[in-house]
Amino acid sequence: MARTFSWWFAGVAGVVLLLEVLFRILPVSTSTETGYYTDPLILTYPAHHHWTVSTGWDLRNSQTLEANGQGYVAERDFVRNERAVALVGDSFVEASMLAATDRPGAQLERALGTRPVYAMGAPGTALLDYAERIRFAHEQFGIRDFVIVMERGDVKQSLCGSGNVHGPCLDPQTYAPHVETLAPPGTAKRILRHSALAQYLFSQLKLSPQKLWQQAFPSARGASSPPTSARQAGGAALEEKVPPFVDTVTATFFERIKPYVTGRLVIVIDSDRRALHAGQIKVDLSRARFIELARANGAVVIDTEPLFEKHFTQSKLSLEVGPYDGHLNALGIRLITQAASDALR
Repeated sequence: MARTFSWWFAGVAGVVLLLEVLFRILPVSTSTETGYYTDPLILTYPAHHHWTVSTGWDLRNSQTLEANGQGYVAERDFVRNERAVALVGDSFVEASMLAATDRPGAQLERALGTRPVYAMGAPGTALLDYAERIRFAHEQFGIRDFVIVMERGDVKQSLCGSGNVHGPCLDPQTYAPHVETLAPPGTAKRILRHSALAQYLFSQLKLSPQKLWQQAFPSARGASSPPTSARQAGGAALEEKVPPFVDTVTATFFERIKPYVTGRLVIVIDSDRRALHAGQIKVDLSRARFIELARANGAVVIDTEPLFEKHFTQSKLSLEVGPYDGHLNALGIRLITQAASDALR
């Protein structure tokens, strides 16, 4: 019995070792090792860190990335330069799935022609995180002009517990300001990050032990949600009102950036591209309210809804990386960076 088990264990270990070697050859996403290196409230990569990214089980859109001296995916180190433009946002600005020349920082710099662009994108962040990067860019590099690329959910995601906060946030009940920094990874997680097989399972296949447990033991899921139709029927009246957090988050954001935006602030806000592609326009009152407030606070807002709608009346080309990835592709980025450069001029 013991001999049989030993052979079985050796066989399993051999397969795991072979898979580890295979995935080290393939462009599996590697560890990013993010941390608060440059500022207590700003999460970045280690300076000059190299890593690989790809998407899905078949490793699409493989790219080899390198962080600059300040920990961002950018083509140059940032130096003090008041003529530079800071480009701030989340994964839409980092655009790690695209070639370097197609990313927003590179395209905006080409559109501007004579001004350097400092791309300060950080995945998994929201509007109040952008305020910290604006502060940092002004204090460290003298930046006066800023372009922000916003997702439609960036306002709501500024509430604590959203899963898209690297630092400042507002309490979802009281709207009191808090700081919610990410805890450093534990020992087991740090070790697994250096395994190509583990990275493939958890980064590429998005395997989740919690979901596997819930599938094996349905009772562990807790109370189930009501059907969509019931939720829509009960919440129809609520959808007609703008949630109060929109005003509060927006006011907090503009109050925090006021000392640092001494030039022009351009905000590009995303829209429902898939609906527009299908010839539909969906009313989003929260988004409309943010645009109204941002313009009242002096920002130049580029509403991409008419911009993308015009594109789709002339072309059926998608503006997304793919059906598996809703980030803007190179064409979509060209549209917004051209509009942003026009606004800066």
